[in-house]
Amino acid sequence: MNVTVLGSGLVGSAIAKDLSKDNRHNITAVDINETALSNLNGHGIKCIPADVSNLTTLQNVIADSDIVVNAVPGGLGFLSLKNIISSGKNVVDIAFYEQDPFLLDELASENNVTALVDFGVSPGISNLLIGSSKINFDKINNLEIYVGGLPLKREQPFEYKAVFSPADVIEEYIRPARLIENGKEIIKPALSEVELMDFPGVGTLQAFNSDGLRSLLKTTDIPNMKEKTLRYPEHAEKIELLKNIGLFSKDYIELNSIKVKPIDLISKLLFPMWQMQSGDKDFTVLKVIIRGEKNNLNCQIEYLLIDYFDDETGIHSMARTTGYMAAMGVRLLADNLYSRKGICSPEFVGEDIASAKYILQGLAARNIRITEKWS
Repeated sequence: MNVTVLGSGLVGSAIAKDLSKDNRHNITAVDINETALSNLNGHGIKCIPADVSNLTTLQNVIADSDIVVNAVPGGLGFLSLKNIISSGKNVVDIAFYEQDPFLLDELASENNVTALVDFGVSPGISNLLIGSSKINFDKINNLEIYVGGLPLKREQPFEYKAVFSPADVIEEYIRPARLIENGKEIIKPALSEVELMDFPGVGTLQAFNSDGLRSLLKTTDIPNMKEKTLRYPEHAEKIELLKNIGLFSKDYIELNSIKVKPIDLISKLLFPMWQMQSGDKDFTVLKVIIRGEKNNLNCQIEYLLIDYFDDETGIHSMARTTGYMAAMGVRLLADNLYSRKGICSPEFVGEDIASAKYILQGLAARNIRITEKWS
């Protein structure tokens, strides 16, 4: 197979490197940043410096591809996905865009394309677990998802570093959170309903509402669902302060006769503070709690993933957990193990038990292990 990975940041490069180890696919990495591509030297990966926001350029670089990985920043994600599908290419997508990917379902079906969307950690691994767990319940009543990637070393003021586009992080803080309560979709502000939670080996983290349910809002009929982002305590309050004074506004203001968006200014200031530096290590936490009924008894499944920076490979945990999930999606398609056409969210894949088992075994082989607790 010819596999093209669009985007060579920390996550995109982890995907390309992992796929290159198979020695049975031709891997091409594409990024506008040549420095990012240089990190892939020595892995047998073909590197192309190109701006894939240009339609003609995108079509040219994926022309010979069998499978494309869409790992570009969220601002480019939806349009890139649409253009990949229009080119008739199967795709694994991890871009964090605001638009509903199912708007492209008809286009994907018409082009005989399988598009595995939101194939990261959460959404991603969480959805896969939810889909595969359905056979264990007669009825699911409640779903809770908690997820976060954090630096091992806590540094003031924000105690946070990002392995993916910082612009996508800010979107998590400003995009309204969609939840399901008593069967109805409701909207709550991002960063709201802060609570403290304890995790083994990690300690106390805070959780707050974020818009991470995404496809689950449309594909499941669970009457109560919520997704929360995890950070170190007091992080949400600091971000809320920036938000309340208008620094995340996308409306132009005039400053010394120059029009500027506050969000562009604060992004410019925050990005260097949030960027992973050489020697920085991180960890990832994902907790999924599913409650329901089986044979007239109340029951609960709790999944827990805690993963750390890989000292041997130098790959960050969030890049591992996100990237290896996407890489297993590529392998699933390359091995013709999943053939559903159209937009396919991870919960669809999870409902196919053989596909779910294939992916989870692949993650476990990469030391990404998920514990399962019944009660």
